[in-house]
Amino acid sequence: MIDTTLEQIADIVNGSFAGTQPAGEEVVTAVATDNRHIKGGELFVAIKGERVDGNRFAKAALEAGATGILTADRDAVLASGADPNLVIIVADPIIALGKIAQSQAHLLRSQGAQNFEVVGVTGSVGKTTTKDLLAEILGWRGPMIAPPGSFNNELGLPLTVLRADSATSTLVLEMGADHIGNLKYLTDIVQPDISVVLAVARAHLGEFGGIENVAQAKAELVTGTRENGIVILNHDDERVRAMAIHAPGKVVFFSASGAHQSGVWASDIEISASGHASFILHYGDEEGHVDLSLVGEHHVANALAAASVGLVMGMTVNQCAQLLSQARAGSPHRMDVWHWRGATIIDDSYNANPDSMRAGLRGLAHVGQGKRTIAVLGQMLELGAASHDEHRSIGQVLIELGIDVLIAVGPGLEPTVTAAKDGQVVVFDVPDVSKAHQLLDTLVSTDDVVLLKGSNGSGVWQLAEALKEKDR
Repeated sequence: MIDTTLEQIADIVNGSFAGTQPAGEEVVTAVATDNRHIKGGELFVAIKGERVDGNRFAKAALEAGATGILTADRDAVLASGADPNLVIIVADPIIALGKIAQSQAHLLRSQGAQNFEVVGVTGSVGKTTTKDLLAEILGWRGPMIAPPGSFNNELGLPLTVLRADSATSTLVLEMGADHIGNLKYLTDIVQPDISVVLAVARAHLGEFGGIENVAQAKAELVTGTRENGIVILNHDDERVRAMAIHAPGKVVFFSASGAHQSGVWASDIEISASGHASFILHYGDEEGHVDLSLVGEHHVANALAAASVGLVMGMTVNQCAQLLSQARAGSPHRMDVWHWRGATIIDDSYNANPDSMRAGLRGLAHVGQGKRTIAVLGQMLELGAASHDEHRSIGQVLIELGIDVLIAVGPGLEPTVTAAKDGQVVVFDVPDVSKAHQLLDTLVSTDDVVLLKGSNGSGVWQLAEALKEKDR
């Protein structure tokens, strides 16, 4: 963050100080939403969450070195013992945080590094992996900021922007959406110089109301790209391909199928016995060999998207190929492969939708060839009226891929269980993560291959963490 005074922040957010003698000249050098992360100089943004009310920790934040407090709950902050002269009152701290990030984005363009550029990534699947790959390959440009995990919403994106300072050369932003208008809001905070749209898939269908609305929402990144910016689109997804007409500047297509060979494309894709993909990367007359450490053929498209960004920013194909081959999984619970009691665990438990669930199961079937395969699945949430049919189709996928065992964790998986049983898949239906853990303790044998997959709210990721903790 570029240094800003409390008085300037109050002006930016249209806030007012709680005290009669505001310490407006105090300098803010960073932003924090957790008082345990304060090192000194931060603006502590007090947010009332479902479980924890940040307002209760306002005084503790100041004692830890925070410069000031931003809150919507004056009474709660003052009740904590915070100095009212260091407290800025706003209607909504998350919206105020977005305004601060928007102001900082303008400062970064006017006062920051000469080569400063913003890359925005969206898509129903693959955006976190692509963001992680970009963080690996764009370091050559200078200091880089990319979000940890999936900081991709109205809170996470501003916090990521506010980590950038005057030395930052590249700001990579993951942009998520579960409603039309989400990406419009995020691109109003900061317009990307380069925007990437990966895929339009059946995620959040309950909120969006249909796949075409998902496409409309993702297209907001294209229309929100900076004037004359570059838009990178997945040619293999017809809905993404159609977004080209909305681009404000140059469009670059990538294609994992090789169907479109005038942009960035792949040929000679091979999948190793361990599930890792290799391919030839093409761009113009150049080509380079890529060996991904990531498990799953679907990561070829993510790698091509990242390579497209690197290439339009000046990298050679060989540089991209080399760095992509060196890249490792940067965020937890995303096709992370490890071993437990002699079994292979494929941990893809961060989230799930019908398309990512199919990709995970294909990875399980490939890695588990000749071995017993166990799919530990949680519910795919936010599918609305499509939920029953989508879950039943996953049961059919289990049959088609020859998966041996299904462990269905928690509610909402009845259609999957029924379909799987009809196809003679061995099924265990357990009520929660704890029971799934107990079952795995007795069921799993050496050389089994186990996939952990489910929406974040299903809690399957907690099972992954418990297995890792127990194995330490």
